[in-house]
Amino acid sequence: MNIENLIRGEITQSDLLNWYNATIVYDELPTPVRGYVFNHDGVNFIMINNNLSYYKKKKTILHELAHIEKNHLCQADNDLFAFYIDKYEDEADSYIKKVLNEIK
Repeated sequence: MNIENLIRGEITQSDLLNWYNATIVYDELPTPVRGYVFNHDGVNFIMINNNLSYYKKKKTILHELAHIEKNHLCQADNDLFAFYIDKYEDEADSYIKKVLNEIK
């Protein structure tokens, strides 16, 4: 089960969230922040800025799911994580683009 299955409509967003033991929380975040993901006690929390448009929320959810799927959360404990944030952001974006292109 992965993001590709979700985009193809083979599973629901709820199915994928359950698979990744994840939940989405909508909250007021600072304007430049669209969202982020973190793990607490084995649960992946996807935080989404509730001031975003519907489509930006969906895109941000896919991006945060990509972080989970690419195991980026495991890197958060690494002392050097801060030096690679841009790398992980780019990797998540590239992954989503790749999946979307494969489906077309």
